[in-house]
Amino acid sequence: MKEKTGFFTVVNTVILLGVIVITLYPFVYMLAVSLSQDVYVMKGEVTLWPKGFNLKMYKLVFADPNIWLAYKNTIVYVVLGTLISVAVTSMGAYALSRKDMGYHSFFTLLVVFTMFFSGGMIPTFLVVRSLGLMDTVWGMVLPGAVNTWNLILMRTFFSGIPKELEDSGRVDGLTDIGIFFRVVIPLSQAVFATIALFYAVAMWNNFMLPLLYLRNPDLFPLQVLLRNLVLAGSVSSGNVTGIGGDNLVVEDSLKFATIMVSTLPILLIYPFVQKYFVKGAMIGAVKG
Repeated sequence: MKEKTGFFTVVNTVILLGVIVITLYPFVYMLAVSLSQDVYVMKGEVTLWPKGFNLKMYKLVFADPNIWLAYKNTIVYVVLGTLISVAVTSMGAYALSRKDMGYHSFFTLLVVFTMFFSGGMIPTFLVVRSLGLMDTVWGMVLPGAVNTWNLILMRTFFSGIPKELEDSGRVDGLTDIGIFFRVVIPLSQAVFATIALFYAVAMWNNFMLPLLYLRNPDLFPLQVLLRNLVLAGSVSSGNVTGIGGDNLVVEDSLKFATIMVSTLPILLIYPFVQKYFVKGAMIGAVKG
């Protein structure tokens, strides 16, 4: 039995190490290229370690006002979108967790139905346009305000809260809203942190919504800016996100520097909040 366990551990370790290498290699390579001198990049001599270390590309990136504008837009979308999503999702989840709610099974079925069937991209686009949400901040945060899976996770968690606590709140004169804010929320900090993290990461990486609903470049988030940069073909040293110009810099170096600047914040934050992702995977595993 010990031999089988040892063999499995070795195989599992080798596979996971391979996954780590495959995952890290693009980031290490992009970092090395972005920190290398132009001549070594053009010769293709850069692999996993910078050659001719310099910060020229990062100076160009930080000198581009479009990068800072995209950063500001992304932060606004993430903060506002997360607050709205957590508020709406938590209230809907608490309502569905109440078995005494009228038409409980019917509303639960309607919510679950949206996990398998939706109106589609074009009808959703037409609704957003008819509501006047095109080229607005609200067009970024309202269409995806509720994720059905997150709502079901919160509903499962709320269902595990002892009913006696709610009954004690009613004895003290609390209404359903009072119970939610004074009893349920203080006991549910873990699930709130987890779901907020899910929404924040999804909003940070959001690409489709701005691509569909934004036409004004001043409202573009980082992901659309990166997409435009990658598709541009060449970039000007005077404007990282612009096209054309006489003084062209090494394309790959500047693109990789921009990508690193755009992705590093979420990569640096993730190790500190990883435990909430683990909790999120376990929230719906056991129902109280």
